[in-house]
Amino acid sequence: MKRGFGETDIVFKLCDQVRETALELHRHLRHGHLEKVYENGLLSRLRKQGLAALPQYPLQVKDADGTALGDYFADILVEDALIIEIKAVKNLADEHVAQLLGYLRASGREHGLLINFGAPRLEIRKLILSREE
Repeated sequence: MKRGFGETDIVFKLCDQVRETALELHRHLRHGHLEKVYENGLLSRLRKQGLAALPQYPLQVKDADGTALGDYFADILVEDALIIEIKAVKNLADEHVAQLLGYLRASGREHGLLINFGAPRLEIRKLILSREE
């Protein structure tokens, strides 16, 4: 299904809001905590802003015939539109990007943010998995 411009615009504004919130959290906590601390902090702050944010959102990977192959748990799903994967590592790696892309494929969603709180400077990558082929 092709998404309209207005719907995409809303997701990009949502991404901006999450980025600002993550930056504020990073300024407060700095680096050095476990991933779960940042996940809980971001989840709490997003909910206080009135956003629907679900932790550890279950995603099932299926084979072409519908057979269940495995389960994932995305760190946070925001407004049923944006998957957030949180890391607390020195540097983001290709496998972190691949993980979020797998979550997007499994969920059928197009937009994701990969956020690394583990370095002195907050790192955020926006990923879009186009459904058009």
